[in-house]
Amino acid sequence: MNLLNVGLSHNSAPVRVLERVSVGADEVTKLLDELLHSDNITEAFLVSTCNRVEVYAVAETFHGGLDDVTSVLSRHSGTEVSELADHLYVYYAGAAVEHLFSVAAGLDSMVVGEAQILGQIRQAYGVADEAGTVGKTLHELAQQALRVGKRVHAETEIDSAGASVVSEALTDAESVLGGMAGRSALLIGAGSMGALAASRLKRAGIGEMVIANRTAANGERLANSLRDEDIEARTVSLSELPAALATADLVVTCTGAVGAVVTSDVVAEALSTRTAGNPLLFCDLGLPRDTAPEVADLPGVTVVDLESLQQRLAERSGGSESERAAGIVAEEMRSYLAGQRSAEVTPTVTALRRRAAEVVDAELLRLDSRLPELDGNVREELTRTVRRVVDKLLHAPTVRVKQLASVPGGSDYAEALRELFELDPQTAAVIGTPSGDDAQGPGEGSGVTVSRARPSQASAVVREHPEQDGEDR
Repeated sequence: MNLLNVGLSHNSAPVRVLERVSVGADEVTKLLDELLHSDNITEAFLVSTCNRVEVYAVAETFHGGLDDVTSVLSRHSGTEVSELADHLYVYYAGAAVEHLFSVAAGLDSMVVGEAQILGQIRQAYGVADEAGTVGKTLHELAQQALRVGKRVHAETEIDSAGASVVSEALTDAESVLGGMAGRSALLIGAGSMGALAASRLKRAGIGEMVIANRTAANGERLANSLRDEDIEARTVSLSELPAALATADLVVTCTGAVGAVVTSDVVAEALSTRTAGNPLLFCDLGLPRDTAPEVADLPGVTVVDLESLQQRLAERSGGSESERAAGIVAEEMRSYLAGQRSAEVTPTVTALRRRAAEVVDAELLRLDSRLPELDGNVREELTRTVRRVVDKLLHAPTVRVKQLASVPGGSDYAEALRELFELDPQTAAVIGTPSGDDAQGPGEGSGVTVSRARPSQASAVVREHPEQDGEDR
């Protein structure tokens, strides 16, 4: 399996690096196209959230695929590969499967167990599917990852508290403000994260909500939904931010824009008209951040952002529920890899049966030429008998080889079949290669983890452990 995952997250990189590498929604298709036009990538999808940027790809070779992905990320972020590699993690084959399943389960999130990542993976796959950059391998992998995530959330209580980056940030905000009841909030950004923040603020008893969004219709839609729930809500344009900031107690930003939406000059202008001693709190949930760093230095202003959350949540774990979830991920990974290995031997089994059918047909044709006067009924019975004998002889070895292929190293049994029955390896490969956009070569069964390694170092790790399987990590 030539599956490659290259990425960086809150676990491997500071927010300042994640900001540079983050991929806006309008840039994803461009990067996917770049990946598909590189020399070694045949399929790809990209997950970009507030705390991770990850590429999942099917690569012709490990080293070539790694070079291609890091080059695309380097060009996009304007960061030298050598600098970027300090923060990258690399997973290959079975290890890449395990990582994606862990991400889908919420085990790799800044807030362990958060469920938003499932929707983000689904969206990432959808964008790649629309762009035509996923084939059979990534389609099956993404769908299975979503199923694993759903199973974890259904069978454990890892998300029982409903925690998320949004809820954690607003918990910090409540602590600073002494509660939300009767407060005024300015929400900058009305996307999915903005809607989640609005819902959380509503439950906290916010008194008024003002919404500013680049697309006015989206902001008005969110305001209408809040008004339907008896929350005082109105919209303003981004040009009206100084006036809106002047009366807000809390500002939540989550626009996904590139560059600061809220500058220190705008905040300073708003502060000049505020009541003295009335603090202003920012919850910046954007990546890149929406609030200019200088804002935190202004008097009376407190900023809670992804960097401060990253520091506070770094040591938190999900306890026993995380352990249960990790067990489910491990089980699902073993099942998935076993299925993939079984699928890899299918072309050999098909080639063997095809070879047997050709031999039977040739011998029956020879029988016809030697005994042309043979009764038709006898000929039909002989034909059925010969085919039954061949089917029975092949049944046990073909069933058994599929069973044996499901364990690590099982591809050796397929190779033994090809050798014993003199099957052409190229014929088996052709039988196993889908047509059209799904076409791909046979994969490798090893699983290699290279955590926070430079591309130049990664090759040494792979050479050192060529047969390591993802299940044994």
